[in-house]
Amino acid sequence: MRLNPAGVSPGGVDFLRELNMQKAVKRTFDFLFALIAIILLLPVWVVLAVWIYCTSPGGVFFRQKRTGFHGDTFEMLKFRSMYRNDKADEQQATSNDPRVTRVGWFLRKTSLDELPQLWNVLVGDMSLIGPRPHMLQHTEYYSDKIPDYMRRHDMRPGLTGYAQIKGLRGPTPRLEDMERRVEADLEYVDNFSLWLDFRIFFATLWRMVTFKL
Repeated sequence: MRLNPAGVSPGGVDFLRELNMQKAVKRTFDFLFALIAIILLLPVWVVLAVWIYCTSPGGVFFRQKRTGFHGDTFEMLKFRSMYRNDKADEQQATSNDPRVTRVGWFLRKTSLDELPQLWNVLVGDMSLIGPRPHMLQHTEYYSDKIPDYMRRHDMRPGLTGYAQIKGLRGPTPRLEDMERRVEADLEYVDNFSLWLDFRIFFATLWRMVTFKL
């Protein structure tokens, strides 16, 4: 029988109490971290917003409906990295994608386009760590093709996740690409602990500073 990282057998009262406590600590940390980060990074937000606004037509932010916790829909925020286009809600960005602006390439390379999702974390739509939220069309498509796909929504979607630090990010042109990503997501869901979140958090920071994310 698999044990969670705290060494408590799944299904028991002690296990559920431990799990709920860790999730409560996780949500508290998410809120406090997001609040402090938004305040400290506000000058960066302003610089990026002006840069985006002055270099391409369109708004500063990109809003898109994604599948979230328990399968609920929420509106995810990003700094806009593409020109306006009709396929933004269904087509993933690819290498040398002509829809991406010059500023957008930098934002995507450094993951700075994801900064506004700190607001999603603050209000509880997302967590710092968890499976990345998918577009609604992708949820509908892959939920019929990948067993247990919807279980990835048993945790709040994250700014980063277990799949991302394993290098499973970017376009998924083949079904097996998404299957590997979902497998990593479910591994995280089934083995969640604060220690695992800690490892993912610092692995993500390392990948960001080494431009490997």
